[in-house]
Amino acid sequence: MRSDTARLADFMCFTVYSTNLAYSRVYRPVLEQLGLTYPQYITIITLSEKDGQSIKSLSEKLFLEPSTITPMVKRLEAMGYVTRTRDVHDERSVLVSLTEEGRLLREKGLGFSAKTVAASGLSTDEFRVLQKAIAKLRDNLITSAEQD
Repeated sequence: MRSDTARLADFMCFTVYSTNLAYSRVYRPVLEQLGLTYPQYITIITLSEKDGQSIKSLSEKLFLEPSTITPMVKRLEAMGYVTRTRDVHDERSVLVSLTEEGRLLREKGLGFSAKTVAASGLSTDEFRVLQKAIAKLRDNLITSAEQD
């Protein structure tokens, strides 16, 4: 075996991937209490920031394909958390809005962020710095991929 061969732990992509899996383990109990999947949860959060978004807008913000968003939104609608309506200005576009139940669910999940910060073992300031660095990494990778 060559000593200069990169080990799995040397790959940034594996570090990010495995961190995401570990993060999901912390999220799982809270998501189970809310009765949501992670993509459903972040959809609720995104709609609480700006209600009445199109499927396309949600897709772009959540880094998910519209073909993934549509069935998920339909499930959230069946659960009573969102409504879907046709855009009066463009009937091809579907707008998604939170219901009162969806807003209450969002409120119920608000305390979760403190739990994840605590689970990280980082101070609040360290957590924010790391989050910004990871977001910058993501944005740079997206920009690079779009240039290829």
